[in-house]
Amino acid sequence: MVLTIQYIDIYLPFCYALQTMKLILVESPTKTKTISKMLGKEYKVLASGGHVRDLPKSKMGIDEESLEPHYVVPSKARKNIKELKEAVKEAEEVYMATDPDREGEAISYHLKEALKIKDYKRVSFNEITAGAIEKALQKPRDIDMSLVDAQQARRVLDRLVGYNLSPFLWKKVTKGLSAGRVQSAALRLIADREKEIQSFTPEEYWSITALLGAEKEEFFAQLKKIANKKASIGNEQEAEEIEKKLKSSSFNVREIEKKERSKSPHPPFSTSTMQQEAFNKIRFSSKQTMSVAQKLYEKGLITYHRTDSFHVSAESKKAAKDLILKNYGKEYHKERDFAAKGRTQEAHEAVRPSYLKRKPEEVKDLTDQERKLYSLIWKRFISSQMTNAVFHKTVARIDAGELLLEAKGMVMKFEGFTKVYNIKFEEEELPELKEGEDVKLKRVDKKQHFTKPPARFTEASLVKELEKHGIGRPSTYAPIISTLNERNYIEKIEKRSLKPTEIGMIVSDLLAAHFSSIVDLRFTANMEEDLDKIASGKKEWKPLIKDFYKNFKKNLEKKYKEIKKEDIMEEKTEEKCEKCGGEMVIKTGRYGKFMACKSYPECKNTKALQEEEEVEPCEKCGSPMRLKGSKFGTF
Repeated sequence: MVLTIQYIDIYLPFCYALQTMKLILVESPTKTKTISKMLGKEYKVLASGGHVRDLPKSKMGIDEESLEPHYVVPSKARKNIKELKEAVKEAEEVYMATDPDREGEAISYHLKEALKIKDYKRVSFNEITAGAIEKALQKPRDIDMSLVDAQQARRVLDRLVGYNLSPFLWKKVTKGLSAGRVQSAALRLIADREKEIQSFTPEEYWSITALLGAEKEEFFAQLKKIANKKASIGNEQEAEEIEKKLKSSSFNVREIEKKERSKSPHPPFSTSTMQQEAFNKIRFSSKQTMSVAQKLYEKGLITYHRTDSFHVSAESKKAAKDLILKNYGKEYHKERDFAAKGRTQEAHEAVRPSYLKRKPEEVKDLTDQERKLYSLIWKRFISSQMTNAVFHKTVARIDAGELLLEAKGMVMKFEGFTKVYNIKFEEEELPELKEGEDVKLKRVDKKQHFTKPPARFTEASLVKELEKHGIGRPSTYAPIISTLNERNYIEKIEKRSLKPTEIGMIVSDLLAAHFSSIVDLRFTANMEEDLDKIASGKKEWKPLIKDFYKNFKKNLEKKYKEIKKEDIMEEKTEEKCEKCGGEMVIKTGRYGKFMACKSYPECKNTKALQEEEEVEPCEKCGSPMRLKGSKFGTF
């Protein structure tokens, strides 16, 4: 049949009218671009921009009797909601494709409610690849209300704690403070560590090393035993006595022990191990790591980055095998499965590259930060499917009368997974020694040491500790640390250690003394377990929250009556106010200690605290260091 121009003018618009549009809703605009490239023209991908409904900022937003939350549409989301509603009207099918976790499930639920969608299809994928998206679209499901309830329970619980406890801190400590459930438990970890450091008493000890010679080669040996007992040298006099004995002794190689040692690769990344390793290897903060990982995920380069699982799919292991065989050889490949410690929250995979063939140096359009993190993730995953690194370890035990010394050497025999993923290793080779051989003393080195207090937490070690105690979940580690920083409860000092501020210590001590359940590590971990049970449909959320809130509220009312602000925040002095003659006291504000008139608000006289206390010699010039106070804290 031949169509005339007139017929075509009538027929084509009719054809376009018959075309249908399938709408896919995601959170991020970057995600829309990535997914759109992978789908046909019949699909339209739009972003919600995150949550489209939330609890109001200006009030509690929760009925304290029924615990029913009252959600509102934030002003910044209203324009987008209007546009999404129009798109929903035009769509034949609507797919909710938000992230595959509780937060993503909740966003899908709130989108459905805000847009009044009756017919929808919930799809989720662990990686943004054409294959994963196509597979997800073929197996749609309903929104999992157990996951929504778990997210909602956490949100309600944190709002009830924060909106009740923060005003209490304003009244009893100082204005502008706030308290969060999980953040307070993390603050206690940091504060308790600081108390350990402050109460620590260093103990002196000495180490002794001998430089020995075997033919033309020299090597170092450490003193290990004295009269068959572990060497313990407590002062310089004892060290000098040992030195004399060594100088008058002959040295004989009693035993040579040679053994092979292998080191296995680490599992691919979970969220917490990714944050720890990014901090240690590329100096990223937890917040920075999660921000960059989000961009990599949205660009389709890595799998979902909020996970506590080490599981990887059979397909990804097969792809790793192919790459390793091609690039390194069969002697470097070993297929591995890794079991997560404890429990995992979601049925995710570990964090891994979506396409192994996209090597870090070959991927275009990445920022420097994105390339660094992608390279770390890529190498970590590839190495996890490689063979062990093998080392030759040699221990030489050397007699010197009643003294026993040990010399150790280690050399790499086979690099295994370290060909891809570097580890800290210093190769040290001993000369060829024989049992019964005499060696000569060249030099004795004695060195004074002092035991050190436990180290302050870094972001990496704090995340590890939070995970160890079951506090928070993969999505919460970075916000916990950021919130404590923003509230001025902690500060970063040398080597990026985390130290509680004065106000942070006060808040932590106050909560520990009067609201122990809020900062108790076991209680916080148990609450996380209960939230997991809600997510799996084994527990209802309202009875759990009601039981907690009833006891919390009762205790809060009691503490309002019992605790006086001056008992917490004021220290008496003998100084008089130069303006009114009243008593001056030392107070603590958000930024440290200062002096103020006790007659406030009648007299508003304040001044910087000029306390000085000698603490230690300056490491640069040897002059006395002094502890000074100002309105910005002590230094």
